[in-house]
Amino acid sequence: MTKTLTISATALAAVIALAGCSTGASSGGSTTPGMDHSTMGSSSAPATAGSTSEHNAADTMFTQGMIPHHSQAVEMSEMMLRKQGMDAMITALATKIKAAQGPEIEKMTGWLKGWNEPMQMAAGHSMAGMMGDDDLKTLDAAQGTEAAKLFLTQMIVHHQGAVEMAKAETADGRNADAVQLGKDIVAAQEAEIKEMKELLAAL
Repeated sequence: MTKTLTISATALAAVIALAGCSTGASSGGSTTPGMDHSTMGSSSAPATAGSTSEHNAADTMFTQGMIPHHSQAVEMSEMMLRKQGMDAMITALATKIKAAQGPEIEKMTGWLKGWNEPMQMAAGHSMAGMMGDDDLKTLDAAQGTEAAKLFLTQMIVHHQGAVEMAKAETADGRNADAVQLGKDIVAAQEAEIKEMKELLAAL
């Protein structure tokens, strides 16, 4: 499975659109990964409702990385939901991923705005588990069982990357809401990884 930093134009557009319409954040949530934060300093700023203002570089990088990471998962799920004749369990999984991660994108966008932090990470930082453009094109073109197997295989890798990022946030983050989101992401996506492995084995 290819792991690259490439984000498709569709995913970037989704991030920009969600950033523009987000009005704030709320506490709690579920799913997201952590980033290398050794080169960034800590900062704090007024926060949006439901999110405390105190945060550090780990919180910022986790949030900046998880937004495009979640956006790609939503994009992949939407690809599956457009396909005809897909197994009901695959469709249900794609629906669940989209429903969970869409609102979390808005929540994290609100946090960054409240912290007065940029929406994008500085150059040179990576997001684990991201698919490349070729991976997404292959998934979009696939049909039937081939598409289901490819979606599960790619999303397992994608979720594993998110769990890695989220665990880094729970270890190094300062903002209570962001740390809780990291914990929620670990719990939710580890459960989905188990579910996807079982589905893949049954295909």
